Amino acid sequence: MTKTTAVACPEPEDRSRTEVDERTSERGLATAEYAIVTLGAAAFAGALTLILKGGDVSAMLKSLIHSALSVG
Repeated sequence: MTKTTAVACPEPEDRSRTEVDERTSERGLATAEYAIVTLGAAAFAGALTLILKGGDVSAMLKSLIHSALSVG
């Protein structure tokens, strides 16, 4: 019986030149995506801060916390 080994990933010299070029051309995309998500999260936090500083929302939250912490 002959023992064979399956290769899960080809060696770098077996890859075509276009496959290697595509991989290197997308090298900075993950960093750009993280930057966009971070900016979006900061904008959302800023909008949420403005909403929570409003009088009605602040009074409602204070009332909710006061009733949750009161005994009886």
